[in-house]
Amino acid sequence: MSKLHLEFRHLRSIKAIAEAGGLARAAEMLNITQSALSHQIKGLEDQIGVELFVRRSKPMRLSPAGQRLLKLAERVLPEVETLEEEFRALKEGRTGRLHIAIECHACFEWLFPVLEQFRRAWPGIDVDIRPGLSFDGLPALAREEVDLVVTSDPEDIAGVTFTPLFDYEPVFVASALHPLAAKPFVEAEDFRDVTLITYPVDRGRLDVFTQLLTPARVEPRAIRQVELTAVILLLVASNRGVAVLPDWVVREVRYNSDYVTRPLTQPGLTKRLYAATRTEDAAKPFMAHVLRLMRSEPVKMQRKAG
Repeated sequence: MSKLHLEFRHLRSIKAIAEAGGLARAAEMLNITQSALSHQIKGLEDQIGVELFVRRSKPMRLSPAGQRLLKLAERVLPEVETLEEEFRALKEGRTGRLHIAIECHACFEWLFPVLEQFRRAWPGIDVDIRPGLSFDGLPALAREEVDLVVTSDPEDIAGVTFTPLFDYEPVFVASALHPLAAKPFVEAEDFRDVTLITYPVDRGRLDVFTQLLTPARVEPRAIRQVELTAVILLLVASNRGVAVLPDWVVREVRYNSDYVTRPLTQPGLTKRLYAATRTEDAAKPFMAHVLRLMRSEPVKMQRKAG
């Protein structure tokens, strides 16, 4: 026997005839003419050299060779259909990858509720957060190692779109017993005699330095680095130091008598967060949805604080 040239349409035809019990109904199921289906099966039988159906029976019965092909069809076709559905979902933007790099240490506070909502709406999207790339996010985006970077420093990069998310206020946080608690606002000079508690990141990524202390050439008496927001707040409440955190982080302590929150400078400071994506990905339905969630979640958190 020459080499077998078996196509998916052959397997679909075998399965349809077995289910329908005849050529006419099977052709209707496959949306082809009866003569085309008969010609297709005859060509396959000529190639194999054996009959696939016992044509004298009603309904048509599969021969032993036909039974072997039916078993193959029942095993292979569901996998093919699954693959076709995956390709359709990819084309329609229902599956894909959303790996996120964060250049904002405190962003975990609002990002997790966003991703929880996103997961329920897009179960076919592979979501991951890559903190190891936190401070090399934009080059990683260009290399397609991540798909979205949360950053407060937009750059002019070809092929990258920066979508504004929201504005926030870096807020001074201290124990109610701290001497600076008596002030209506704090300024750069007020930090000379304090222990400043920060996240363990380069000061070029910390608002208190970039927005206030570095321009004023002020250095705190001491800096203590702490990984977790909850521990920072614990130390502040114990009067072990002061901190500067985004307003969405301190929403729950504004009304706690152990703490005070104050603006940085009399008018206060404002920063803007952006989501950087590859321009070609920005219009994907799932990407557009996660960007909407990223814009709305901090607003909800701030309303709760009010």
